[in-house]
Amino acid sequence: MPADIDIARAASLKPIVEIGDRLGISADKLIPFGHDKAKLSQACIEDLKGRSDGKLILVTAISPTPAGEGKTTTTVGLGDALNAIGKKATICIREASLGPCFGVKGGAAGGGMAQVVPMEEMNLHFTGDLHAVTTAHNLLAAMIDNHIYWGNELGIDTRRIHWRRVVDLNDRALRQITTGLGGVANGFPAESGYDITVASEVMAILCLAEDLDDLQRRLGDIIVAYRRDLTPVNCRDLGADGAMTVLLKQAILPNLVQTIENNPALVHGGPFANIAHGCNSVISTKAALKLSDYVVTEAGFGADLGAEKFFNIKCRKAGLTPAAAVIVATVRALKMNGGTAKKDLDRPDVDAVLAGCANLGRHVENVRKFGVPVIVAINHFTSDTPEETAAVQNYVEALGSKAIVCTHWADGSKGALALAEAVVAITEEAAAPFNLLYGDELTLTEKIKVIAKEVYRADSVIIDRKVRERLARWQDGGYGHLPVCMAKTQYSFSTDPELLGAPVGFAVPVREVRLSAGAGFIVAICGEIMTMPGLPRHPAALSIHLNEKGEIEGLF
Repeated sequence: MPADIDIARAASLKPIVEIGDRLGISADKLIPFGHDKAKLSQACIEDLKGRSDGKLILVTAISPTPAGEGKTTTTVGLGDALNAIGKKATICIREASLGPCFGVKGGAAGGGMAQVVPMEEMNLHFTGDLHAVTTAHNLLAAMIDNHIYWGNELGIDTRRIHWRRVVDLNDRALRQITTGLGGVANGFPAESGYDITVASEVMAILCLAEDLDDLQRRLGDIIVAYRRDLTPVNCRDLGADGAMTVLLKQAILPNLVQTIENNPALVHGGPFANIAHGCNSVISTKAALKLSDYVVTEAGFGADLGAEKFFNIKCRKAGLTPAAAVIVATVRALKMNGGTAKKDLDRPDVDAVLAGCANLGRHVENVRKFGVPVIVAINHFTSDTPEETAAVQNYVEALGSKAIVCTHWADGSKGALALAEAVVAITEEAAAPFNLLYGDELTLTEKIKVIAKEVYRADSVIIDRKVRERLARWQDGGYGHLPVCMAKTQYSFSTDPELLGAPVGFAVPVREVRLSAGAGFIVAICGEIMTMPGLPRHPAALSIHLNEKGEIEGLF
């Protein structure tokens, strides 16, 4: 097979107005960005109100490994296959961050014959949404420093400024910085730091806001600092919410593109699931549900992170009810979770597959706790043997679900037809009511413990005194009803990335908590997870270049 970028470049794209027409969107309701991408206009979104909703399908995965799982690829393949069997389906995924694109992970538009295109533009600047988030976030940071410089009328305690800066790159050197050096003209020296843009509360707000008014309200609610008496200072107090909304006025509109098979895809928002809530925008999802019979969306990393946050945060906040979930697994990733070294993954080993199935089984059990029916998609690799795939299918069948071998990476929609048929069948059956894992009435500490014990299977949660005191202060301050967004390693149910499979007998240490009052959740930072990643020894950027034709090479 050619490289993903070569497959994408060879695709025959239709004019974006034709893709819009398939969804019943007239050309005048699109804001075109060239011939192959467009934003849905505000008028388009307004026109959708009052329509009935289609069925929402979540694609999630087992715990990720370097062997690869293919969650986005399966999302695209399933969406293409649903269209192939005569269903009107739209794909909803997140936008790519430049951090992993130039770091380790590469692109975020699927792969092989199951991709969203134009691949190069989607993985780079696209329509500028992430740049708008970065700018809006940093405008607020600048206005905080400027307010202090000109007299600090609000009485901000400069030791308690919690609003950092962001950039959409991996740069460990920016995790902790000192600002304001160089004398009186440059302000007051202070400790600060950078997070990656996708960890910004502004990104979370963009993805959870229902409309522009809701966006500005949420931006105004952001707590940027505290006074000496510990009363909060909000973005609204600084008068920054209006200008930030202006910067995000176009970014809040969903982006319409297409798959290689010319099926519609809405790509919007980009929070990571290991440090944020990991779902595409509410506006995008709700628009797709009005435009389609089926909406296939994804949530980042494994189901312990992405799916849990999709259910407990996104569905709770937006009033969404998923009809089914697809958990993506590969034989190779199951082997790694079963203890096989990466260099030995091509060697057949049914026992290692079965050992790794404990990880898959735990994810299946967790999703079922929400009342959502589950199907397993086995994303097929050429090295998989019939005995190995049969072992996974038998294991899943014993759990009361179905596992379907899919070859969409090589075959496009044809390789996921059985999965599409199974998804349609399961959504037409009577299902248990969707339910959340915890109620709003639990304390913040209790919510953290519920997730750690019910989803991760931890024995205990370690929260030191200062963190407990901060949680108690927020509880008493009227924020106790908020859900919790857990930030932890994606590689394990635990906070130790080396504990693969289905570990037991571990504790979850909560290192830090952050109040995202505008987004409407509490972030609990666990273990050694960083909100600003670093580049690996050999970053993907080393391979990205222009060839003699001026074409981009090295994206994957």
